Order: sequence, then C-alpha cells, then structure tokens
Amino acid sequence: MDKINVKNILEITKGILISGNENEICKKFSKDTRTISNNDIYIGIKGEKFDGNLFWKEALLKGAKGVIVQDVEFSEEDLENFREKIIIKVDNTLNALYDLAEYKRKQYNVPVIAITGSVGKTSTKDIIASVVSQKYKTLKTIGNNNNNIGLPMTILNADEDIEAMVLEMGMNHFGEIKLLSQIAKPNICVITNIGTSHIGNLGSRENILKAKLEILEGAETPYIIINNDNDLLSKWYNENKDGFDIVTYGIDNKSDIMPEEIEMMEDKSKFTITLNNEINKITVNVGGKHFITNSLCAIAVGLKLNIENNKIKQGIETFQLTKNRMEIIELKNGIKIINDAYNSSVESVEASLKYLKNIKECRKIAILGDVLETGEFEQKIHEQIGEIVVENNVDILICNGKASQYIIERVKKLGFNEKDLYYFDDRKEIVNLVKKIVKPNDVILIKASNGMKFFEISEELNKYLK
Repeated sequence: MDKINVKNILEITKGILISGNENEICKKFSKDTRTISNNDIYIGIKGEKFDGNLFWKEALLKGAKGVIVQDVEFSEEDLENFREKIIIKVDNTLNALYDLAEYKRKQYNVPVIAITGSVGKTSTKDIIASVVSQKYKTLKTIGNNNNNIGLPMTILNADEDIEAMVLEMGMNHFGEIKLLSQIAKPNICVITNIGTSHIGNLGSRENILKAKLEILEGAETPYIIINNDNDLLSKWYNENKDGFDIVTYGIDNKSDIMPEEIEMMEDKSKFTITLNNEINKITVNVGGKHFITNSLCAIAVGLKLNIENNKIKQGIETFQLTKNRMEIIELKNGIKIINDAYNSSVESVEASLKYLKNIKECRKIAILGDVLETGEFEQKIHEQIGEIVVENNVDILICNGKASQYIIERVKKLGFNEKDLYYFDDRKEIVNLVKKIVKPNDVILIKASNGMKFFEISEELNKYLK
C-alpha cells in the first residue's frame, strides 16, 4: 500500500504548497480542533453555518503536523511562525476530502460492506462489524459518522493493515448516498428497510427507495443483501432478482436467510438457523424482534465472506450497540431506562414500543418526542404513532415537541386515560415529572429524533435514579 505524502495530496487535490516538505508522510486526518492529536493533518471544512478554516492556527498550535485550507490569506508573520508546518491551500476543502478518501479507498483490495436503510442502519452495522471482525481486522463507522463528511473521514483514517470495511451510509436528500458509494466503492451492499424517515424531503416511500438504491452507484458487480420482510424491498427484489446478485433475509416472508425457531425474552432473544447444513442456536443479547432481523443480515454477510459458523455465532452474541440505540440502563429499585434517543421514525417507534410491551410485571412509561423531517406528512405520521402507543398498552405517555401534540390528540380520541397523559413544552419539566411519579420496577422508554436532544433527559434521569 502506498503511503500518502504531501506530494500525493497536492496531486490529488490540485492544491498549492504554502509551506512544508513534499515528502512528509501524512497518516491521520482531523476536522475538529477539539479532538485533534499530535501530527494530524487538519482539514478546514466550510459548511453553511460553520467555517473550520478559521481554526487553522489553533490546529497547528495544538500539535497538528499540517493543515489543508481554503479561502485563507497568510501573513508573513504566519509563514514565519509556522514555517516548519505543512500548509496546503485548495479551492474547496470538502472536495479535497472526497478526493483523498477515494484515493485512500483504492489502496485497499478488501471487502467493503456498505449499509443503508430508513431505520436500523447503526445497529445492523454494529452486528455486521462484530461478525466480520471475527475473521478480519475491520474498520467500521464510529457512532453516526455516516454522512458526506463522516464516511470519507472514516476511510481516510483507516489503518494500513485493515482487512475489511463496514461503512454506514445515511442521507436526507437525493444524491447523497450516490456520493458516498462512489467514494467507498462497496462490493457488498445492504439495505435494511424502506420506511418514512426523511419523507418530508423526498416526498414518498418510493422516492426513499430510489435514494437508498444509490448505494449501488459506486459498486462494481455488487452483492446485494436486502430485508425481504419490507414491502418495497420485497417488491424491488421480485422485479430485479434476475439482473442482480441478491440474497434476502427475513422472518415473515420466505427468504434465503431466515430462522427456524424463535424464542423471545425481555432482554434477549434466541433463534435456530441452519447454516452450511449445520443447525446453530444463536442468542441475541438485546431484546426485540428487529434485532433478530439485524442478526440475519449479519449472517448473510458472514456467509458471503466464508466466515465459519461458530465465528458468525460468536460475533452476533458479543456485539455491542452504539450509544443511545436501545441502551438499557438499570437503576435503583429495579427501574430501567431504555435510551433510544438517537433517531426516530414510525417504524423505529413501533419496534421500541413492541419491545416495551413485552416486558412483564412493570409499569410502562413512554417519553416520546417529534419525528423530524416529515414535512407535509407530519400530522399523519404522529397520529400513526399515537395509534401505536395505544396498541402497545403504554401505561403513562409523556410528550414534548410541536408535532407530538398530534400524538396526544390521537391517543385521547382512542380512549387513552387522560390522567396518565402529559405534554410539556420544556424537556426539564419531563425530568421533574418523572422524578415525582416514578415507582420501583418502572420501565421508561425515551424516544425521539436526535435533534430533540432527548439524550439529555436520559442523562438527567440516570443521575437522579442511579
């Protein structure tokens, strides 16, 4: 593998070297001066509301080896003070990031698994990465770094000895996954489902499907893995199975990868599946049917990569969820918090509430906030969530957010007991209420789009109830 040096960067980005040695090797890259490490190359990303180029001096003073910037004028004093540092000026730092990540990706002849979908991307990524890492040294997307900045930064910082990549791809609009796919060039493409996330931007579930299928744009002869229980993906599969190499997974619809027996428990699930003519009993240490579905997806990836059955099983049974995704926090007096506050949609709310319903002998409290980016569908989607709340026997419902008023209105019409129904404009009032009403063995679900910042509710209750 060719190491990236300053000369490479200049050639790839068509940049100008202001100072520094062309032969200097550049191993790690950063876009954040708060977390920058010694010898990093800082890339000043310019966005709509924030200009990272303004912090180039701070990056160098904190130990960065060099910077890649745009729209910066350097004084003679600057050049004298930082004469030992690498300073590269480009027309557009974001394009430079894309070009560098694409160059770095081409250095690897390894399996690249790309994952997209309306919900479940991150948890599916976590399980797949756990399975793949049983055989290969694996790079995976950390946290929610699945956008046009996070994905290329992930690739650009890959270690030289990486043997596989598991990359999550998110989007809000058309064209975004196409860009990510062209950078990552996946050879295994996973689509978890097509729901209603970002429907306000895209206009319909059919358009969401089109946007997710952009994952194929950068792939050559891709191996495609799809959730056959999803209506739109199942339809797409039946219409395209002769033109692509596709494997399906699912529980309800007949699929290539599906369990034979399922045992559901409060905090975990077990299922039996035959792999390579061998019966395997697998435990998923997170409750909820959707985590069995995610595990089936990971099995499909493992089989494609010829990972042994026992290693696939071990990867599923030992995976760790990314923070704020179905994070179960056990507190005093048997009280539990289900912190699922990172993202929200009709589908993910339903999955979380079904999980809550299956917990026995407890009072069930649901703290729900707005699903964002729903556009003209805002009222319909939140009313549908209200119906799901009633179907799943929530004992106490607490809401916050403008659109969540539609949830309140709908549950009232369906006969939800109004003395157990609360709506607040301020998240702090939610915390104060829960402190007053919480009882031993209560289970509290916290669920909303990330922009609602419901993780703060989880943090405050965790401090109080610890």
